[in-house]
Amino acid sequence: MNALEIINYHLIPGLVIGTTYALGAIGVTLVFAIMRHGHIAHGDMSALGAFIALLVVTSLGISPYAALPLAMVFGGLVAVGIDQVFYGPLRAQPKLISTMASFGVALIIRSLIQMYWGVQTQVYNHGISRPTNWLGMRLKPQEIMTFVITIGIIVALQLFLNRSKWGKAMRAMSDNPDLAGACGVDIRKVTVLTWLLVGALCAASGFFLGINTELKSTMGWNILLPVFAAAILGGVGRIEGAAVGGLIVGLAEEFSVLFLPAEYKAVCSFAILLIVLLLRPTGIFNGKVL
Repeated sequence: MNALEIINYHLIPGLVIGTTYALGAIGVTLVFAIMRHGHIAHGDMSALGAFIALLVVTSLGISPYAALPLAMVFGGLVAVGIDQVFYGPLRAQPKLISTMASFGVALIIRSLIQMYWGVQTQVYNHGISRPTNWLGMRLKPQEIMTFVITIGIIVALQLFLNRSKWGKAMRAMSDNPDLAGACGVDIRKVTVLTWLLVGALCAASGFFLGINTELKSTMGWNILLPVFAAAILGGVGRIEGAAVGGLIVGLAEEFSVLFLPAEYKAVCSFAILLIVLLLRPTGIFNGKVL
């Protein structure tokens, strides 16, 4: 296998799936950093966002990329609703209770997807998508759009968190919720904003996974382990860490097929998760410890 074959069959697919994991991992890290609990429903919320985009595409006959902003808005509103109905009443309870509740939320979302869209595989666009040759590298249009839009989302989120008033409030709440509240930070509004961002990121992650592969009702469950592995690898609570962790996990999965059967890709995510928890639980960027 020559260098171009490695790039086309392993490096590019690894970067594509890695950017999808990165968006999901950023959402996971926001939930844990600010709400202080794990979110098992994260993957199924991503799947719901992907199917909502499919509904918009089939109903309005528009481009999938035009449907993405609508899916992100819907995903954000759904996340806020889920928090108000399921997690809000448990806020005073131990955080493990909220984590376990999120497992039930995941089952509810997956069942709703299967009830409405069924269990069959679906796609945004029918037909063959032909790649463009760039000096021997073969890139499909959706892969280029995935890179560009994902980078734009991550950069915009970083600027928001570092420079805006509400972004600084979210960071303050992540560092010390009690102190942030005592200093005048509106905890309720920060919570709503956090879930809006998390839901939007879920929808974007599911959308890009669906447009580069296919849509299945179980797609959210399948990416849950890699997303958590990416968040922990980068450092929980660190946005840049989640982005880097997602790329590393995606590349590790794709390059693992050089040595392992393709059906064992998930083993790489599990191995990365165990190694990081054992050797460096704060992750690459020295985040919070689970």
